[in-house]
Amino acid sequence: MKRRRISKGCLFIISAPSGTGKTSLAGRILDTLPGIRESVSYTTRQMRAGEAQDVDYTFITPEIFKHMLKGGEFLEWAQVHGNYYGTAKKRVEDILASGADVLLDIDTQGAKQFRQQKLDGVYIFIFPPSLDELRRRLVKRSTDAPDVVEKRLARAIDEMKDFHFYDYVVINDDFETAFKDIESIIIARRLLTSGLNMTWLENTFLGKQT
Repeated sequence: MKRRRISKGCLFIISAPSGTGKTSLAGRILDTLPGIRESVSYTTRQMRAGEAQDVDYTFITPEIFKHMLKGGEFLEWAQVHGNYYGTAKKRVEDILASGADVLLDIDTQGAKQFRQQKLDGVYIFIFPPSLDELRRRLVKRSTDAPDVVEKRLARAIDEMKDFHFYDYVVINDDFETAFKDIESIIIARRLLTSGLNMTWLENTFLGKQT
């Protein structure tokens, strides 16, 4: 039996160091949970093998990114490893207006910008089991040169220091367990009274008419 959705759309912000498994976890959430959609970010980095335009990212030139930035089209943006990343305001607003939740896969710089703007949302930070395991995962990916791996590890340490900006911490030492943790957070948020669709509840159960 399909359950009725009784909550309003909400922002779910997920951050983690590169190599922690954030992208795989986010993909599983999007494939499994109904009523939640991804706001695909813009980036100026080069497309990697296996990636697709407007699926993994919207890949644009630095010139286009700067033009959008000047026009105030981003809710948040960051420069990471020499490349720009940004979350488009219109994409997020359109998803929320449809009644769906929005899942944002952004770094700590972007999450801080959301916090500073006092944008309502649920903030989740994902930790690796250890730095040694994170190094092993980055090397195993074979997508970065050794010096880039070291830069990513150094950045990972800086990012993990910002975990206190988040509402929840999940450790990805087992993928299924980490997925269940995030799924539970999303479901619990949908059942908070502050996030419920009060108009529908009042009309349905309290006899109020529109």
